[in-house]
Amino acid sequence: MRSPALRHVLTHLITPLLMCLGMGLAYMGAFVTPEPHHLPVAVVGEGPRTKVLAQTVKDRAGDKLDVRTVATRSEAVDLLKSRDITGAYVPGARTPELLVASAGSDMGATAVEKVFTPVAEQQGVPLKVTDVARPVSDDPTGQGLFFLLIAVSIGSYASVAALGAAGAALPMRVRALLALGVSAAVGGIGALLAGPVFHLAHHDLAGVWGMAWTYSAGILLIGVGLHTFLKRWTTLTMMVLFVMLNFTSSGGLFRPELQNGFFGTLHAFWNGAGFVEGARSLLYFSGDGLGRDVWTLVGWLVAGLAVTAVAALSERATARALPARPDRADRTGHGDDGGRTGNAGDTDRDDTARAAAEEEELEESVGV
Repeated sequence: MRSPALRHVLTHLITPLLMCLGMGLAYMGAFVTPEPHHLPVAVVGEGPRTKVLAQTVKDRAGDKLDVRTVATRSEAVDLLKSRDITGAYVPGARTPELLVASAGSDMGATAVEKVFTPVAEQQGVPLKVTDVARPVSDDPTGQGLFFLLIAVSIGSYASVAALGAAGAALPMRVRALLALGVSAAVGGIGALLAGPVFHLAHHDLAGVWGMAWTYSAGILLIGVGLHTFLKRWTTLTMMVLFVMLNFTSSGGLFRPELQNGFFGTLHAFWNGAGFVEGARSLLYFSGDGLGRDVWTLVGWLVAGLAVTAVAALSERATARALPARPDRADRTGHGDDGGRTGNAGDTDRDDTARAAAEEEELEESVGV
């Protein structure tokens, strides 16, 4: 390729093209064809007839369902509220009942309703659906927390681009403190959106802010640390980690039982899932399972602290390895010709450094 300018442009187009490919693979792979995979459900009752019904449902569904029997309706309700099952079928001669908890997953509730509606139809009776944990009326589908996740995530990884491009000259400890401060602000914006603006959280707003802060701080610290090593590729890496893999595995739209095994596995430990499930636990399920989700967020925060610590050590080692800056007199030389030569060389180096910094800032802004 003869034109350096054209080659330069084509090189910079690699990032948006990779983003396009990655977003397509992640979102379409996670959301286009949701199907149950070992979706946990229960049949309520005791005795041979209940066991036969449960086995019949299991045989028809195959690997799509994991079917168990529970003795009482109250036990089934407890399992729903602890999110150990997605639905429970209570047989009845006149009005069979399906128990769901749509606050845990509206799509999951819809999926189990599709499973058990034909069972009731075979008896020639209508199916009564009882929702034991509804989301608030301001968020009827229960998906508002997913969109809150998106807002907090974008605020976090976009701030990484700003700190990386504009704050690279600052010491790592200053950048880390800025990351903690920015994450507190991002968490505050998230709490503002969840509470007074859209009324997703009718209580425990301080807890939502705390989780949003911890979640955002983990992302920011990881990004600030990675920027030391990845430079202009940091934004693409952050999008892979905290958009492509994060949103798709969060459980905000589909529970892991409605996704393929890859995203279902990520849901067990990824930070977006920790935030969404933690907020659900806090707001709709009396804190059941909250400790596990908070520890997930704390684990990512610790990982961020570790990455920034390694980056700080690397920058310090690099600074020590650089030769001492010569005095200006030595750089400019003695005499008119030496002075002009030295100054011209300094100017060229400064121009090159400025151009590289501007180029890196432009590259990072693509993801924002």
